[in-house]
Amino acid sequence: MSKFKQLPLAGIKTLSIKNRISKVSPKDFARVVEPRKARLSQFLDSLPRILVAEDLRDLVEDVVRARKRNKPVIMMMGAHVIKVGVSPIIVDLVERHILTHVAMNSAAAIHDVETAMWGKTSEDVAKNILDGKFGMSKETGDFINRALVKSFAETNDGYGEALAKKIVALKARNRSVSVLAACYGSNVPVTVHAAIGTDIVHQQPSMDGAATGEMTFRDFKIFANSVKDLRNGGVVLNIGSAVILPEVFLKALTVARNLGYAVKGFTTANFDMIRHYRPQMNVVERPTQPHGRGYSFTGHHEIMVPLLAAMIKSRLDRV
Repeated sequence: MSKFKQLPLAGIKTLSIKNRISKVSPKDFARVVEPRKARLSQFLDSLPRILVAEDLRDLVEDVVRARKRNKPVIMMMGAHVIKVGVSPIIVDLVERHILTHVAMNSAAAIHDVETAMWGKTSEDVAKNILDGKFGMSKETGDFINRALVKSFAETNDGYGEALAKKIVALKARNRSVSVLAACYGSNVPVTVHAAIGTDIVHQQPSMDGAATGEMTFRDFKIFANSVKDLRNGGVVLNIGSAVILPEVFLKALTVARNLGYAVKGFTTANFDMIRHYRPQMNVVERPTQPHGRGYSFTGHHEIMVPLLAAMIKSRLDRV
């Protein structure tokens, strides 16, 4: 005999499954498609109407609704997004005016410039750091730092516009896949948000702290100007920035609200390979309270970005 008493179940009351509240039924399941016969829209419609797949549909609806109402759709992006080869997807969204503002950290700008100008990027850090060669590509530093110094002295442009103008002016051979160039050509604001000391161009002799600081400060104000229009609609997408852009967004949002703009009732979404604290707090949760909605999607950018873009374009084709 056990010395511990067991609770008898004889008196349990059961109910019919027919009357039970349930969240899933076969109508919500994925549907099988035949690749040779199915159109893209049929594949997208075949995804389960459950959990994150349904969240992704809801986000797409928010993006489509925002553009129909001429509300902002802002994309914030980290460097990895460029490195995994989805620039053409973002360029297409810019040129279709689905995106109304692109904000990136300065590492993303570096990868964009290197790709546009020289057709290669993403150096072997583990190998090059052993002998002090990491980040010492002369052409990269000279291109970016000199563009900022010149623009700082001669214009009121921001960091992103200065780089974009130079890529376009030099007719870079790969400018068709440059997010910077696409934004400039489509009259879409593109801003670069630098944290001095974090990027390879900051460790080279061509670096000018005053120019870099002022140019990225101008871009912060351009970004805040876009954020102020997230009133009763609009979408902010954060893709692959774990620290810089979530912090910049929170401050820009605070500036807009402090100046009297009723920035609320918008949608945010964070896309990353793993969940980080700042994007969850500073993009998904805090900015959307108590009005609005935030989404979190975990997955590789090289899969999630093309999927998101395809769903948006497919939905726009049907409205």
